[in-house]
Amino acid sequence: MKFSTKTTYGLRSMINLAKKFGQGSVPLSMIAREEDISQKYLERLFSKLKKSNLIFAEKGTNGGYTLAQKPEKISILEIVNALEGKLSLFHCLSENEDVACNLKCNCGATEVLLKVQQAINDTLKKTKLSDLV
Repeated sequence: MKFSTKTTYGLRSMINLAKKFGQGSVPLSMIAREEDISQKYLERLFSKLKKSNLIFAEKGTNGGYTLAQKPEKISILEIVNALEGKLSLFHCLSENEDVACNLKCNCGATEVLLKVQQAINDTLKKTKLSDLV
């Protein structure tokens, strides 16, 4: 199981914004340079983060991005969901943690897989952006 670069780069960028929280807007070009991430790729990620109301965009000469809330209010799960969609780690479990096995079997594996998915979701939900700064 691997999260994509969307999650890795998105988290790095959100940590960058969290470190500068309360200091005004941060230009995307600055984040791209400091995190060594393509600005074009960040534009796509920030579009998703903005659509999920995790960041604000300010236009103009002093424009850039800011967090929509304090870093201690933003969970890592919110960021991951914004970038990747709701987590469904196993093919036989739905996003809502329901068994979605095509075979409708009672194989016993779904119970442990559900526990794993719940543990990951709980950890990401409890971990706040401020914990990573």
